[in-house]
Amino acid sequence: QVDRSEVIKSNLNPVFAKIFTVDYYFEEVQKLRFEVYDSHGQAGVGTHDDDFLGGMECTVGQIVAQKRVTKPLFLKYGKFAGKSTITIISEEISGNNGYVELAFRAKKLDDKDLFSKSDPFLEIYRIDDDRSEQLVYRTEVVKNNLSPIWEPFKVSLNSLCSCEEKRKLRCVVWDYDSRGKHDFIGEFFTTFEEMQKAMGENKVQWDCMNPKYKIKKRNYKNSGVVVLLDLKIHRVYSFLDYIMGGCQIHFTVAIDFTASNGDPRNSCSLHYINPYQPNEYLKALVAVGEICQDYDSDKKFSALGFGARIPPKYEVSHDFAINFNPENDECEGIQGVVESYQSCLPKIQLYGPTNVAPIISKVARVAANEERTKEASQYFILLILTDGVVTDMADTREAIVRASYLPMSIIIVGVGNADFTDMQILDGDDGVLRSPKGEPVLRAIVQFVPFREFKNVSGAATRSCL
Repeated sequence: QVDRSEVIKSNLNPVFAKIFTVDYYFEEVQKLRFEVYDSHGQAGVGTHDDDFLGGMECTVGQIVAQKRVTKPLFLKYGKFAGKSTITIISEEISGNNGYVELAFRAKKLDDKDLFSKSDPFLEIYRIDDDRSEQLVYRTEVVKNNLSPIWEPFKVSLNSLCSCEEKRKLRCVVWDYDSRGKHDFIGEFFTTFEEMQKAMGENKVQWDCMNPKYKIKKRNYKNSGVVVLLDLKIHRVYSFLDYIMGGCQIHFTVAIDFTASNGDPRNSCSLHYINPYQPNEYLKALVAVGEICQDYDSDKKFSALGFGARIPPKYEVSHDFAINFNPENDECEGIQGVVESYQSCLPKIQLYGPTNVAPIISKVARVAANEERTKEASQYFILLILTDGVVTDMADTREAIVRASYLPMSIIIVGVGNADFTDMQILDGDDGVLRSPKGEPVLRAIVQFVPFREFKNVSGAATRSCL
């Protein structure tokens, strides 16, 4: 079960306000089943106490392609549920538009009840280009009150107005009836552009109009007033928003120089420099680097190595600059990284173990300094190229959890034919990555790719997988 709608009482033609969010994968057949029940109480919907009114099956692809799907409901054994139908409307929810928080109240609404006051609720409809109306939100019912204050609510800008500030909205106030025959109190039309006047200390209000009363009653003014007490916009910025706003990608590559790669002078080594064919380390470096360099104005990349004994003392290092300049580990473009890598190989001794936590922590320290500026001017990508499973797995998990709070991402490319099963843990695709103490990552920042699965495909295809 993905989700369930609200229960609408005493209504054979319900319009559900609940929105179901489903991930869409173009390359997969994603089957969905919708089931409708007549609810008989407070127990969970779909229990033995509820009556099954019918179900329908389709795919996400069908809904996406048609945008609006209407199908008959079926009972068990393929029997039609009378003339019952269900209509599913789909919209793409893009993550770059954010959401808005609204707080409404009303004043002096018409009284529709004889022995008590109206029980008002508010519905907001978006009017689409084809003039059809889509229910965006339905408030709770405030009992026995002609000047109700409804609870504040949040709705995405995509749902509210398709991210178009001038799109027309229809707002309707009803007097709730337990039998489902709600009494119409009045309506008004507005736009999100107009609603935004309620930001800060301001308030916006509309006459709630009943068109029939306006025609019949000579001195008719309104059926009450609806007031937008407050509006707060919560923007959710996309990758493109940051890039187009001037954010720079700072690219760091970390190369595995452990002995398991084989002697670079041997043609069987993963570090062997073949004058006619770049090795897997170089192929992976170029595939990712060519993408990142477009978003880095100075085209300078940090290039580090780990797992080798380095001059002059030939002590093991897990975060050395491959240009051997500890004051400035940056190389000029991808070609500069390639040249530093090739000149570095004869000067070092491949050793071990495969510890990557030091390099993750090193880049994280720079990212932490950037975050303190609160300017979102730099984002850090660390590309780790390795031929085996990391040795310091506990420290690496801890470092990744810490880094997940910072403006950085990590791409790990497994080079060669080793068993990389344990590396999938860092990716988090099979569950949320946690530190040794059980703390989960704030967000998934690691992508692991076994390069052997892509080394024979085109560079563009490789990059899309990375």
